[in-house]
Amino acid sequence: MNSIEFSIIVPVFHEGERINGLVESLNDLDSDKTTEIIVVDGSQERDTLRAIHSNQVVKISSEKGRAIQMNAGAFIAKGEILIFLHADTELPVRALGKIHSLMERTDYVGGAFDLGIKSDKFIYKAIGTLSSLRSRLSRIPFGDQAIFIRKEYFDRVGGYKEIPLMEDVELMRRIKKSRKKIRIFYDRVMTSPRRWEKEGVIYCTVRDWVLRILYLLGISPDQLATFYKDNYPGRRTEV
Repeated sequence: MNSIEFSIIVPVFHEGERINGLVESLNDLDSDKTTEIIVVDGSQERDTLRAIHSNQVVKISSEKGRAIQMNAGAFIAKGEILIFLHADTELPVRALGKIHSLMERTDYVGGAFDLGIKSDKFIYKAIGTLSSLRSRLSRIPFGDQAIFIRKEYFDRVGGYKEIPLMEDVELMRRIKKSRKKIRIFYDRVMTSPRRWEKEGVIYCTVRDWVLRILYLLGISPDQLATFYKDNYPGRRTEV
């Protein structure tokens, strides 16, 4: 039996309407690499797990919280490389091949992709472009860019810090501080514009930049989390 190369970990919270579409898109990826899909449900109802049609998906539940859920998925993952994917985000069709080629080089511990938003509106194209530029300049990609990382390294550094938000930034800052190398591919993941549509483009964009600055200035994630609303699926995406 072939060893599993990739574990794609999807933290979910009331994502029953879109989870099967995501699973189908992952099964259609252009790759001959052995992959497992792990869906981690943080809702008490476990409604997303019940909605999944495929028997090949690994389904587990955990306490609510993106970092908690991703750590739970990573704990049982059998793959050599972990890919953390939001339920409303699709990987580029050749993502696995690109990651495999990169990770054959032992000097890289992980990486991510540029951000794309599934809309033809100029404002969303601009947001995606600016977010990608920001991550390249800072070398700190966010969770909605599909962060991937060697499981051995992820386990060794203790995984995600279980904080209410900014867990992706915190992990990437640790990697950066340790002088380990990551790669941000120019290929774009495609994420839903739903949070901008729900809360407003200007509000979301300004809030996200302000929260990011406040976090870098030392404000705790617990305080920053009070600025997020709980009235849309998934509760939040990264800022």
